[in-house]
Amino acid sequence: MKIQRVALAALLLGVSAVAVRADVMAPTTPPDAPKFDAQGTPVFVNRSDIYEYKALPAYNEPEWVKAFETAGKLPPLAERLPKEPLVYKTANEPDGTGVYGDVMRHVIGGRPEGWNFWAGQSYGWGGIDIGLVECLTRTGPLFEVNSSDLQPMPNLAKAWEWSEDGKTLTVHLIEGAKWSDGAPFTTADTEFYYNDVVMDKDVTPLMGASEATYANGVYKNVDDYTFTLTFDTAFPESVLYNFAYGNFCPGPSHILKPQHPKYGGKDYQSFHDAFPSDYMNFPVMGGWVVVEHRPDDVVVLRRNPYYWKVDEAGNQLPYLDEMQYRLSTWGDRDVQAVAGTGDFSNLEQAENYVESLKKAADPASPAKLAFGPRTIGYSLFPNLSGNGWGEPTADQQAIRDLNRNLDFRKAISYGLDRQRLGDSLVKGPFTAIYPGGLYDGTSYYDKASTVYYPFDTASAKAELEAAGLKDSDGNGFVNVAGGGDLNVTLLTQSDYATDKNLAEGVVAMMGDIGVKVTLNALTGKDFDNARDSGKFDWIIIRNGTELITVVQNTANLAPTGPTTSNHHKGNGKGELDLLPYEQDLVDTVNKFIASRDPAERSDLMKHYQNVYTTNLDGIGLTAYPGALIINKRFSNIPAGAPIFMYNWAEDNIIRERVFVAKDKQISAELHPNTLPGAPGDKGGPISAN
Repeated sequence: MKIQRVALAALLLGVSAVAVRADVMAPTTPPDAPKFDAQGTPVFVNRSDIYEYKALPAYNEPEWVKAFETAGKLPPLAERLPKEPLVYKTANEPDGTGVYGDVMRHVIGGRPEGWNFWAGQSYGWGGIDIGLVECLTRTGPLFEVNSSDLQPMPNLAKAWEWSEDGKTLTVHLIEGAKWSDGAPFTTADTEFYYNDVVMDKDVTPLMGASEATYANGVYKNVDDYTFTLTFDTAFPESVLYNFAYGNFCPGPSHILKPQHPKYGGKDYQSFHDAFPSDYMNFPVMGGWVVVEHRPDDVVVLRRNPYYWKVDEAGNQLPYLDEMQYRLSTWGDRDVQAVAGTGDFSNLEQAENYVESLKKAADPASPAKLAFGPRTIGYSLFPNLSGNGWGEPTADQQAIRDLNRNLDFRKAISYGLDRQRLGDSLVKGPFTAIYPGGLYDGTSYYDKASTVYYPFDTASAKAELEAAGLKDSDGNGFVNVAGGGDLNVTLLTQSDYATDKNLAEGVVAMMGDIGVKVTLNALTGKDFDNARDSGKFDWIIIRNGTELITVVQNTANLAPTGPTTSNHHKGNGKGELDLLPYEQDLVDTVNKFIASRDPAERSDLMKHYQNVYTTNLDGIGLTAYPGALIINKRFSNIPAGAPIFMYNWAEDNIIRERVFVAKDKQISAELHPNTLPGAPGDKGGPISAN
């Protein structure tokens, strides 16, 4: 439908006026997502129904672990547990109290770089890090928490309270918990993380936490189990969500601190490299410890004898004795999980959906599939820096100047056939048209506030012309000033088929409207470095949690600081040159962070969504659900667990309480009846003998 009056466009949107010329199709609201009956539904409870902290009359452990106590290699269990352990409630466990034994076999495409998560080293992903590190709060299980009780769950921080003016947060840690090597966990660990990792400009933690993540709070220890953060603004409650994975997950200061340059370490590179991937038994607070790494083969984790969580019967967790991570490819992860040679996969590569469903439908299949909500979404982000982020050449800056032109961004959106992009990944009721911004179906989404520039080639070409771009030489591609073809470089990951397939589709569609796009597909750290240093014109990435939950990584919803946005960071001096709509987004996000009024927060997110989608801050591509693939022998898998919402499925299913009934256990442990040894011990696990 072609229209001529701005007023009509405003009427259609119901929110704000969007300037539309006579030769351009009117924006509208996005179409509804197709119905998908295979999506599971959680059983909703309150947070207090899941676990609590309390002392129990007695505690139990596997019989084979008691042999270590008898041999004098391990203190008694009661001495290894905290004063009041975290206790899971039986009523919330889908299959009740578990039994000890067995292994969970993962297959992953990543490779561990080393164990210094706090200096930026990847553990290889696929759930390894979630099995090793624990954080102050926990968000994974929130998918099953009633909306009226929706707050971060306590974890290493068992309680907290705000001062009357809301500018001081007092945090109480669990008392008497220990690292896997027996060293005490105290505020010495949280202080080192905050002051010497987050606040040290020369250290970049893996998940990118910065002072903005914690509202620029000032840290102070009160005692061994209490610390405070003091803020300039009142009640920045988003920091409680940012206490969860993978931000405020303290490392063992007794191991890390001596390697830090501030405390006698050689230099920052040496600190980064101090714990390579062949360094075994690195101390953790998680349920399992790395005891073996065979490059390009396997990573093996064994149970942590000092783990600080139990069930109501007093059984120290975890129930599973071993975690294995076969080092293969991400595509092979799905194949092996469906075949039963692997036990767990987050089915997120849409290209594998149909075949996986067919195989899982066989009654003899060892695996089951459970789809969640459409919380996997991809966007194309134009680099919006105008003042030198990444030190662009003159040609690259010219493209950034175009990116900052709304007519050009509209041309991109009008040129994208999002339905065809989704169908190129998988046909059926899986994918949905995604205009960008907050996800349909999530708590703060409002359709009436969402602006969608639909596919229309003629409109795309008209917007290109409005941006000053014409095909002056008749070769089918628009030209820049001086006569050459406009040539945009699109950065994407080549590790994942979905990312690359979407990028290739975008390249073809842009060619159809006369924009030449060159694909730059990189792997692993090369991609991360290019993304983080601004070495791209456009980038296609999977969206983060902030666009799903809003309450997590909230500062990342806009360039609220020089490093919070993935496509507009500050220059070498940390300076940002925000466009007017970006400043509006920043102001809105900061107001949201400061507000405690649910109605006000809802209205702020409606405004955010309208400004974001009207101005195409990120140009949405497609959204679809993921599926949890898990071997049928496992018990205590909660219904409706999404593969990604507040966290990944490895955390959502609460792996430490997952178990296998005795008659279903398999003999697949690589290091049976062994425990982690001393930190750095290349021998890996030890036996009681």
